Amino acid sequence: MEQSADNKLILALDVETVAEARELFAAMREVVGAFKIGSQLFTAAGPEFVRELAGAGARIFLDLKFHDIPNTVAAAGVEAARLGVFMFNVHASGGSEMMRRTADAVRLATEREGLAQPKVIAVTVLTSADKGVLAEVGINAEPETQVTHLARLAAAAGLDGVVASPLEIEAVRGAVEQKDFLIVTPGVRPAGSATDDQRRVMTPGEAVRAGADYLVVGRAILNAPDPVEAAIAISQEMKRG
Repeated sequence: MEQSADNKLILALDVETVAEARELFAAMREVVGAFKIGSQLFTAAGPEFVRELAGAGARIFLDLKFHDIPNTVAAAGVEAARLGVFMFNVHASGGSEMMRRTADAVRLATEREGLAQPKVIAVTVLTSADKGVLAEVGINAEPETQVTHLARLAAAAGLDGVVASPLEIEAVRGAVEQKDFLIVTPGVRPAGSATDDQRRVMTPGEAVRAGADYLVVGRAILNAPDPVEAAIAISQEMKRG
């Protein structure tokens, strides 16, 4: 059974092995709407595992945060589309040319090759970062200011949306006029759960009410005594939100 596009919960497969990831996919494929494959699992398992899950009906968000010169990122974006993912991301801080050329290259390649066109979204400010972290790298702005600046840049470059913390959702909605502009939100923690290294967080219900399109949840599900029950509870809270 394929994941429903109406289910906006994305489970982060932040695990060490393919065996763990396959087990989670089997248990969760009818509970969550999509699966995120990030740097840890991709480095361990490679693109063939992405193809495997996509071929089994999984909607895959490829979370590799491409950030390089425009030609390199555009070429990587085309390869992501060929893997069959429904969404992948780049770093907005790579600049407008990098984002625009990636969006254009993906669109042209998918049309030419008859592939489904994935959503291309931009990472704004990581949810582990705060004003102090931004200052360390020479950005003298509040996180919300930087997020909205990068969201406008991504929208102008033709991207489909951004990754932003739930605390910036309202600001992004106000900054970008495009009504179908996606906001994918990590940094979501059920009430009472540990925030770990996330600094800008909300509960699932709060994030949905604020206007998030997709919620990415990893440890709050993976570390739960019963991950399936944890995912169902989050999905139900999202629906109430």
